Amino acid sequence: MNQGLVSQRSTLSEAIPVASSWILRSEPKPKARLRFFCFPYAGAGASAFVSWVHLMPPEVEICAVQLPGRETRLREKPFVRLPVLVQALRESLRPFLHGPFAFFGHSMGALISFELTRELRRARLPGPVHLFVSGHRAPHLPDPDPPIHQLPASAMVAELRRRYDTPETLIQNPELLELLLPLLRADLALCETYLYSAEDALDSPITVYGGLEDPKVSRQELAAWRSQTRGVFDLRMFPGKHFFPQTAESFVLQSLGNYLKRVLNSAL
Repeated sequence: MNQGLVSQRSTLSEAIPVASSWILRSEPKPKARLRFFCFPYAGAGASAFVSWVHLMPPEVEICAVQLPGRETRLREKPFVRLPVLVQALRESLRPFLHGPFAFFGHSMGALISFELTRELRRARLPGPVHLFVSGHRAPHLPDPDPPIHQLPASAMVAELRRRYDTPETLIQNPELLELLLPLLRADLALCETYLYSAEDALDSPITVYGGLEDPKVSRQELAAWRSQTRGVFDLRMFPGKHFFPQTAESFVLQSLGNYLKRVLNSAL
C-alpha cells in the first residue's frame, strides 16, 4: 500500500480537474473514490475502453488516456520516444492525481504505465495505488524479436500478423490500414527504441494479465514482472491470444472489478 493512502479517504469531488485532451471520461463521476487510468495498445485510442465504463464498480471513474495521433487527436504528431511521452503525461495528468488512482495498460500501454509510475516517483508526485499491466513482457527483459517499425508496409503488416495475431478485420481493410500505418510505425518505434534502466522496485502492487495463447509474450516473461515491485504481486492468465482483453473481455473486467473492490475496501 502506498504511503499517504489513509489520508485520501474522501471522494475526488474536492478538486475536479478541467477537461483535458489527454483524458476521455465518457461518464465523469465526481463522487468516485478512485480514478482508473487506462493506457491503450499500439494503434489504439481511448475508445478501446468505452465499454468498460458501466462494468466497473460505481466508486471507480474510468479515465481513458488519449495519446496524440489518434481518434480525437488525429491531427497531432504521435510520440516516437517513450521518455518524452512519459514526461508529457506527467504534466498533463498532474491535475487528475490529487486523489487515489490506479493504472492499467495493455501491451504498449503496459510499458507506458510502468514508466509513468517511475517518472511520478522521480518527480516526487503521487503514484498509483495499484498497477495493472497486460500483454507485455517484464520491462527489464530484452525483446527477442528484431524491430519492424522501419520495414516496408507489406513486411511490417506480415510481422504484425505473425507476432501479435493482428485482427484480420484490420489486415483485410486497405483503407483503414493505410490510415493507421503511420500511427502503428510511431507506436512501434516508441516500444522498440525503449531502453530499460535499473531503478528500485516500485511500492505499488503489480497485477499482470496474460493470454494463454499469446504468440508474443510467454508466461515466464510475464512472471518476471515480480522483480519490479516490493508490494503484492499476482499473475493471471486468460483464454486468448495477444488481444485477449477484447476476446475475453468479460473475464478480464470481472477480475479487474474484483481487484478494484479490494483496493477500495482495504486501502482507501
